[in-house]
Amino acid sequence: MTRFAPTRFALPRFAFPAFAALLLASALPARAEDRRVEIVNNTGYTITNFYGSNTGSNSWEEDILGKDLLPPGGSVVINFDDASGYCMFDFKAVFEDGDEIVDEKIDVCTIGTFTYH
Repeated sequence: MTRFAPTRFALPRFAFPAFAALLLASALPARAEDRRVEIVNNTGYTITNFYGSNTGSNSWEEDILGKDLLPPGGSVVINFDDASGYCMFDFKAVFEDGDEIVDEKIDVCTIGTFTYH
C-alpha cells in the first residue's frame, strides 16, 4: 500500500499581508459618488423655482432654491445626495414668465454642470 505524504504549500512572506489588505478593501463600502451639479441659467429669464428629485420618486419635494432666485447668467451648485444611492434625477425649472422645463433621467454622478439655454 502506498502512502501519500501531505504536501505543504508555503506562501511567500508578502502574500498574507496582501491577502488581508484585499479582504479589508472588499469589506469597505464603495466610494460615494459626487452628486454636486452646477446649475447654470443661460436663458433670458430668471429661474424662480428649481426642483430635483430622484427618478424613482413620485413627487418633486421642496423647491431647492427656496427664497432665492437664479438670474440670467447666474449659477448655483446643488448637492443631489439624498441618501437614496440614486444617480438618476429629474429636474424641473420654473421661470419668471411661468414657463416650466422638465428634464428627465439626468445622471448627477457623471455630470458636473447642467445648463439651461
